[in-house]
Amino acid sequence: MSPHERWHLRYLDAWQASFQGDYAKADPLLHDVIDHSANAALTAKASAVLMDDLRSNKHYKEAFELANRLAANLPQTQDKLARFMVLAYLSQMLRSAGQYDLAAHYIGEMAQVLPPGEAPCQPMAKLLTVLYESHSLTSSSTELQRGIDTCEAAKEPIFADTIWLVKGSLYLDENKPEKALALLQQITPSIQAAQYYSNTLASQVELAQAYWKLGDDDNARKAALAALAASDPSDISGTLRDAYEVLYRIEKKHGHAIAALAYHEHYVTQDIGYLNDVSARTLAYDMAQQDVLAQKLETEKLSKQNNILQLQQALSIKAVETSRLYIALLLVTLAFIIFWLFRLKRSQLRFKQLSSLDGLTGIFNHQHFMSGVDRTLRLLEKKPASACLVFIDLDHFKQVNDNHGHALGDAVLRRTVTLCKQQLRAGDLFGRLGGEEFGILLQECSLSQGMAIADRIRTAIETTSIDVEERAVSFSASIGLASTETCGHALQRLCKEADAALYRAKRHGRNRVIAHTEDDDLVEA
Repeated sequence: MSPHERWHLRYLDAWQASFQGDYAKADPLLHDVIDHSANAALTAKASAVLMDDLRSNKHYKEAFELANRLAANLPQTQDKLARFMVLAYLSQMLRSAGQYDLAAHYIGEMAQVLPPGEAPCQPMAKLLTVLYESHSLTSSSTELQRGIDTCEAAKEPIFADTIWLVKGSLYLDENKPEKALALLQQITPSIQAAQYYSNTLASQVELAQAYWKLGDDDNARKAALAALAASDPSDISGTLRDAYEVLYRIEKKHGHAIAALAYHEHYVTQDIGYLNDVSARTLAYDMAQQDVLAQKLETEKLSKQNNILQLQQALSIKAVETSRLYIALLLVTLAFIIFWLFRLKRSQLRFKQLSSLDGLTGIFNHQHFMSGVDRTLRLLEKKPASACLVFIDLDHFKQVNDNHGHALGDAVLRRTVTLCKQQLRAGDLFGRLGGEEFGILLQECSLSQGMAIADRIRTAIETTSIDVEERAVSFSASIGLASTETCGHALQRLCKEADAALYRAKRHGRNRVIAHTEDDDLVEA
């Protein structure tokens, strides 16, 4: 092979490695082509691919510096295919930084330098994506159908599907889920046949959003889970954020608090990660532009070294002002980062607190209560010290909800929590087990002391009423108690015996306290 052919083969090897995501192999080959091939077209192509690799690896500052050099060298890039590639990658870089006008400008230049055999499909798909992200399209825009027709005529289904998905997103944005669903069902076979990752993921998430808006929760869940299954667990993107949001809203709607919280945590992680990535790209673009400005000032300074002293003094003043601008920019950036970290930490602490508390009553939820009881029992067993596990169940609570409404039922639950807290000590654990059932662990408490506390709680509940519509609604509670003196410190055994005692209290007429004793019998307070 000739030297030109060998360098072209090396470039193709690098491009293939980059396409497969093997950047460790691709980037050294690309640098070699750029530095030593002495071929302007190959250098431009390799630089464009390297810029995209740097963007994919989140090396945004280096990527935008290379983008500036490529943009500056565009007038010297005469090879049509090389110029087309450089413009395509430049438009993608600028779109990722929110520079939609510049991205659209480079896409327009792409359409004017189509290489032989290249249809205008790719520039049209890229332009429509930019117009969508800059909120310059509606679902009725004629450009969409023109782009679809162009790509289908060129037999480029991936770009055609991309435009269809843009139209689907517009339908969803305009709250037309029926049209979005029909469109997505129409293009699903084409997307599945192409197996293009971005389109596959986007179509599943749009399906999930459409089904959710239509109230079809089962199909919305299936589509969102399919999107997550098809994605890399380490990916951070706005698309995955939308999938987790759909799952969170479904679980919240159906009252699955734990699942909803888990999906909401994933949603927050994706949202913060996505916004951070957008901020990083934008900041890198701004810094690259500032570097260009600084280099330009330095060049001007060197070119005017022989000017009169007054001009030198003016340039020095300009340099001082620029330095102050850098310092101000860095201080603002540092303040923003510190403020963001503070808010992130506060949000993390808030979510941690919410994950351990019951949303209605403000006491421990079932999972956190049981975990705390298990840890406390192990510590008491080592001392050793006794404890009592108390289960409380409100009597005929369903009738309260049925006769007076759930709002009054919620008030009864909150009043019960208040009454119980008045009888508890600082070290006692208190949680809601579910519905109208509560649990209490009385630390360093004998069986007789536990029975006395439990009976005071029962009496306080029995003698309390809530006024509704000018009449008092009273309620009572059945209480079961198990002590480590008779059951040991094993959580499972204590729960079993306390539950059995509670069941016995229910069967013996309710509104009473019954405890499990050492001879496996039950005793009433």
